[in-house]
Amino acid sequence: MSFYLLNIIHWLEAHQLPCMFKAATDMDCPGCGIQRSFILLLKGNVPESFLQYPALVPVCLLFIFLLLHILFKIKNGAAILKFAYIFCAGFILVSYIYKLITKTA
Repeated sequence: MSFYLLNIIHWLEAHQLPCMFKAATDMDCPGCGIQRSFILLLKGNVPESFLQYPALVPVCLLFIFLLLHILFKIKNGAAILKFAYIFCAGFILVSYIYKLITKTA
């Protein structure tokens, strides 16, 4: 099982998509780093994954809750998802602004 997971990680590392926004503007986009962060998370390196793209863990939890809500029809799940989405969007925005400020300084 772990050998199969290592093959998936190796394949993902070899097939990362380039950022079109960065290629066009030479600036990071709000999603830059999410692929590398996800690979680090799959490898079990949570602190390094968080440093690479801080919003990945909340976004993953959002998708897990979304799947659970779809499968089990959680009471007030839609309202929880709305607030979780707003939280994740805010987290991404704050992380992006922080990245832009610290990169230029």
